[in-house]
Amino acid sequence: MVKIACTGAVRVAPSSTAARSVSSMRLPARSTSQLLGKPVVSAPLTRPSINRRTAVVTKSVATDPPPSFTTLDEAIQGGYADLSSDVDSLARSMLTHFQYTVGEDPKSIGDKPQEAYRALAYTVAERLAARFKKTQDHFVEKDPKYAYYLSAEFLQGRSLLNAVENLDLDSEVRALLAKVGYSLEDMVQQETDAALGNGGLGRLAACFLDSMATLDLPMFGYGIRYTYGMFKQRIDEEGFQREGPDYWLNYGNPWEIKRPETKFPISFGGEVSKTGAWEPETTVWAVAYDNPIPGWGTENTINLRLWAAEAVEEFDLVSFNDGKYPEAVEARAQAEAISAVLYPNDDTQEGKKLRLKQQYFFTSASLQDIIARFLAAGHTNWDDLPNHACVQLNDTHPTCGVAELMRLLVDVHGVEWDQAWGITQQVFAYTNHTVLPEALEKWNADLFEPLLPRHYEIIKKIDAAFEKELIAKKVDKKVIARMKPIWEDAWGPGEDVVQMASLAMVGSKCVNGVAAVHSEIIKTTVLKDFYAVMPEKFQNKTNGVTQRRWLAFCNPELRDLITETLGSDNWIGNLNDLTALRPYAEDPEFRAKWRAIKHSCKVRLAQWVKEQTGYTISSDSLFDVQIKRIHEYKRQYLNIIRCIHTYNTILKMTPEEKAKQVPKVVMIGGKAAAGYAMAKKIIKLITAVADKVNNDPEVGDLLKVIFIPNYNVSAAEILIPGTELSEQISTAGTEASGTSNMKFAMNGALLIGTMDGANIEIWEEIGEENGFVFGATVEEVDGLLEERDEFEPCDDFTAVMDAIKEGEFGEEDSGYFDMLLDAIVGEEGAHYLPKDFYLLGRDFPSYLEAHEKVDELYKDQEEWTRRSILSAAGMGKFSTDRTIAQYAEEIWDVKACRVGSD
Repeated sequence: MVKIACTGAVRVAPSSTAARSVSSMRLPARSTSQLLGKPVVSAPLTRPSINRRTAVVTKSVATDPPPSFTTLDEAIQGGYADLSSDVDSLARSMLTHFQYTVGEDPKSIGDKPQEAYRALAYTVAERLAARFKKTQDHFVEKDPKYAYYLSAEFLQGRSLLNAVENLDLDSEVRALLAKVGYSLEDMVQQETDAALGNGGLGRLAACFLDSMATLDLPMFGYGIRYTYGMFKQRIDEEGFQREGPDYWLNYGNPWEIKRPETKFPISFGGEVSKTGAWEPETTVWAVAYDNPIPGWGTENTINLRLWAAEAVEEFDLVSFNDGKYPEAVEARAQAEAISAVLYPNDDTQEGKKLRLKQQYFFTSASLQDIIARFLAAGHTNWDDLPNHACVQLNDTHPTCGVAELMRLLVDVHGVEWDQAWGITQQVFAYTNHTVLPEALEKWNADLFEPLLPRHYEIIKKIDAAFEKELIAKKVDKKVIARMKPIWEDAWGPGEDVVQMASLAMVGSKCVNGVAAVHSEIIKTTVLKDFYAVMPEKFQNKTNGVTQRRWLAFCNPELRDLITETLGSDNWIGNLNDLTALRPYAEDPEFRAKWRAIKHSCKVRLAQWVKEQTGYTISSDSLFDVQIKRIHEYKRQYLNIIRCIHTYNTILKMTPEEKAKQVPKVVMIGGKAAAGYAMAKKIIKLITAVADKVNNDPEVGDLLKVIFIPNYNVSAAEILIPGTELSEQISTAGTEASGTSNMKFAMNGALLIGTMDGANIEIWEEIGEENGFVFGATVEEVDGLLEERDEFEPCDDFTAVMDAIKEGEFGEEDSGYFDMLLDAIVGEEGAHYLPKDFYLLGRDFPSYLEAHEKVDELYKDQEEWTRRSILSAAGMGKFSTDRTIAQYAEEIWDVKACRVGSD
């Protein structure tokens, strides 16, 4: 066993931000124009600086060659590489990278798009790295208070377009690519999505980073560099989801900077000695990979630091020489497994253990890095730590950090317990993302204690002190038992449980929900006991999305129309400016332009659907879309039940009735967690319905059902601009916020949904009359659940259940859909939930009525377009710029630290 006596990186530079190494090599022998085979404009490209937000960001242009030098200092001062942003300089950089980084003959650049993408990515990334270093050096000089965002997911998507746009290089890059026969869109398609997240939690974190940089805030994101992502989803020939590794790093990642010198020891297992020293069984390295995140309208570029696990001793030569080849690399394999896959299947005990390892791994590495930065700045008074660092826990995944910071302060740095606890409670803040009790992480003590024995001791001490505090406040004993971080006998005699939400509540200065209704619900449900004792800790921070990626960059035609209409592109930095579009909703000419752009986006989406699925869909149909992870509460099941009803209704129609029907394409996309049987069965039902409906000549184009495979950020960037109707249909009171609703509305889609999550606030802003509301309200749900045993669903709903049961969509002999049926109409429900827990039968008639209103409105394209414009115009509140500004002011207490400011 290795005794842990100290922590820290092997080496951490004071700035922790050494810039990417940039090649200074000039093109030999042949000129740039000769290499391209076409003329290259030699004069520098100039254009007016764009006033973005409130300050001018000046773009560098071609300059005279840097002077010769004889010393390193002269080289640094004089400029050791040409990072100008005119077309000629970009061309030289790209060709240099194509030849010397990618290793290809420059004459072949027009024939090798993947290699050309990588050369372009390195060209843009080195300019990004220059801003990155400048920003981090500025932070070090100013020594501000930092906010640190810890998240198990960062669903970044692709980086090229975002970097090009935020660096204001769009026209130059397009001009460069035109010379070698490519478009910027060609290059974007060559990039693989960074597989670092799954759903809304990770995408929200990515949007937050964009706004943090744009608002000039001194911040870091921290997470895990997953080697294989969650999984790559494939739908097999029989319509079942199949999971495979997501090889997103096959061609490397030009956007990251590995920091081999910045690594921290992360230990597991072992025992705690009588003196209190942790003697772990195993230790791995957490190695830093930096991902620069640029802001819009600013030079500020912040850091997403991701950790990869590496073995301390990765190769056992003795075992290898003895012919024990698997044993020779066993340590390496076990270490790398920690950062291999996002959310490993936790159906097994080993899977649960790996998940806990992951959570502790990145949390410990991040906190060690935070402390190293604090100490490198010359701070010696530990009471000052909360004045220099605020750590936001994105859900319960990083909650091990509460115990880990206590261990670092007490065991490593010699801080007294009470002082350390006071510091810890002021450093952390906690965001709750769920109202589902089963989603609040709990770890069996029999698993937790052997893996993290010192942390379990620390949590027990926190637990005992908290219990005394509650007793002093005369809190009921049963309530205390529920609130304690260690819930004794939770799953049976002697089966204690570590409650991560309770630990986060006790160890944090505040907790926030992510939508107004969600923040109220947690006060009366999952966190009601805490609200009764410590109401001052509760806040709301309604989520948002970045309008840059989700409107300006993914829908350039609409961006150009908005910019032309408003007279500037300032709305990209201040989304509230969109309110000025409202009068134009009454302008027939503007509506025609808006409608033409939406149709263009639909044509692009239809082409993409053909490529992805093989199905041909008409761009004249109503595009009705639901894209999000597959879960019972999100009710993709309700959506496909409605599709089956529509299908059966069409089959009974006369030709005259069919002629009046609105053609509709229903698209559903999302992944089911590998161990989530119900979600996988829902996907199978969707694909079975699609197979039958899409091949029935009696239906034709009146209804198409499409399952979008391997849904990710890049897919969303095509789906969202082309969508006309967005399905936001979760059972009221179950969706914390939702953010796809915001992205769709921002792009002019109308929402059909329940009064749940952020839907409520969206309709408050855009007007409920501009959407389609259905279903039970939050206030009604509990009463309806109590009545469900007596409830009889309507005949239309029963007919759909019967059609599934009788094998209209296959699997009648295998019984594969029995669990889906039992969950809704079975006497005792199915899985772990009682009968129709998510109220599909109750909400179905209201859902059908809402869709009838959709069809009627869609027939009046002028009115549909008017409401589409009003939807987009009312979305100013839902920018993450507003959300992050609120976090910064009301929780983190961090101030803007803009590069170039005094």
